[in-house]
Amino acid sequence: MTTAVTRTEPRLPVPAGPLSAAVFDLLRRPAGVVDEFEPRADHLDPYSRDLQLALYVCYELHYRGFADVDPDWEWDATLLESRAQLERVFLDSVRRDVGTRRSHTTADSEMTSVATEPALGTGPSWHLRDHGTWEQAREYFVHRSLYHLKEGDPHAWAIPRLGGQAKASFVAVEFDEYGAGRGERVHQQLFADLLAAAGLNAEYLAYLGNVPAESLAVVNLMSLFGLHRRWRGAAVGHFAATEITSSPGSSRLVAGLRRMGAPEPCVRFYAEHVEADAVHELVVRTDVVADLLRHEPALEVDVVFGIRAHAAVEDRLAAAMTTAWSAGRSSLIAI
Repeated sequence: MTTAVTRTEPRLPVPAGPLSAAVFDLLRRPAGVVDEFEPRADHLDPYSRDLQLALYVCYELHYRGFADVDPDWEWDATLLESRAQLERVFLDSVRRDVGTRRSHTTADSEMTSVATEPALGTGPSWHLRDHGTWEQAREYFVHRSLYHLKEGDPHAWAIPRLGGQAKASFVAVEFDEYGAGRGERVHQQLFADLLAAAGLNAEYLAYLGNVPAESLAVVNLMSLFGLHRRWRGAAVGHFAATEITSSPGSSRLVAGLRRMGAPEPCVRFYAEHVEADAVHELVVRTDVVADLLRHEPALEVDVVFGIRAHAAVEDRLAAAMTTAWSAGRSSLIAI
């Protein structure tokens, strides 16, 4: 079996508005020559595609970067100051969506709540399992390509911020995400193979210009938590929510893709997550979150916030997809 090859450094996407255009124009210049840049984001909808795309590109400099951007921009003080303004606008909105944590809420009770599956669900995996079309499944792959082609990477930023059993168990779960030492089994590679089998572009960030703000926000939240030590508790909470919700959702997708007669690499990707993430859930709950809070109990409020923030942005994306499909239209901007 051949594996899809993804380009290492993509090119900057087309701007989505004046904010992202200004950021991209800045990044096309050499780093270090601009002392002041005002992004003027306060007036924008935090979930606008303009703001989310600008923030996504800023974060991407810490991952693979862009072929047409000076790599020294990654740690340029002017850009970091501007990015911080975008982060504040985004994070304030997520906080409003999450709401106030009740005093009796614990990380354990929150994880139990997340793990409790409804008898009848309405999200994309339920839709695709029962009556979704192959074209809608392909759209779903495009939305998820922004995360799955860097799967494991945003959460990996938390590793140096942990210690003891929490660190060891976190790494053990990530080891599986990275193929347990086998390059062809890296989940990022498995998803590239899925895209190729589905007749889609498997190159890294190939669809950055085709997905709505909701898809960008899902990955931006992971990057925000991962890149700030202050949010290490939220990063762990987000990681826990990701692993807890992955197995049942993947199981529904396997059933739906088999119903559609999807290519085997498409089924294989989600089948891999059904078994692996069911095990990961237990490890994350008992050995990562519990151990972290034994040593740093003050982080519990942030762990809970990370779990709820995961749901907030995921629910927005789910609603964007299912609303579009119910109306008989594409959930993508263009493809």
